Amino acid sequence: MDREGVYEDLGLRDYKETWDYQEELFRDLMDIKLENRTLEPAMKKRQLNRLLFVEHPHVYTLGKSGSDSNLLIDQIQLQAKDASFYRINRGGDITYHGPGQIVGYPILDLEEFGMTLKEYIHSIEETIILSLEEYGIKAGRMDGATGVWLDSHIQGKAGKICAIGVKASRFITMHGFAFNINTNLDYFKYINPCGYIDKDVTSVARELGEEQDLDKAKLIVKKNFEKVFRINWIN
Repeated sequence: MDREGVYEDLGLRDYKETWDYQEELFRDLMDIKLENRTLEPAMKKRQLNRLLFVEHPHVYTLGKSGSDSNLLIDQIQLQAKDASFYRINRGGDITYHGPGQIVGYPILDLEEFGMTLKEYIHSIEETIILSLEEYGIKAGRMDGATGVWLDSHIQGKAGKICAIGVKASRFITMHGFAFNINTNLDYFKYINPCGYIDKDVTSVARELGEEQDLDKAKLIVKKNFEKVFRINWIN
């Protein structure tokens, strides 16, 4: 391992509260990175990459390139579903977050990892693909679409099991991925997930026919993130 990072499991936490926390960590890393450019090597400050895991109460988020028309219910219906809605500053279209889902927010300096943004997204996908292998689930990528998919090569059968939407500035990242473990998939009926009207959404629980141990799933994803990104957790 040649990089260091801090891993934090935030448990079940409000979306806006977590978004604000991400922004704070993002700004801190950005400030240190910019300051280090003016310092001699011996004086440079330590940069800490971060990985946050969290579950959110029911919430829909719309990326900056998304369309409002992909939210299929109005404000009153949102309230009836005990769900909230946010327009946010990541890429991608609309997605859902809720209990039973691992939402991962890596806050990384990609220059330290020697990665382009495309390589970074590919590495997140690889992390989830490797994690699904441990459940005996074969997953992969889909041409022209981010995220991790099942049966992506079968017309009319493709199902997304992990959505990805990120923001990067000066090669520092925020936002991230949403991996469906025990997710209530009914909530996806009220959107066109990621802007698609003809693609299914699935979960590990649905594929295996029973609810899964979420804490175990977090450990699996954390381990594979460490492997793919060659990062050592210092906490």
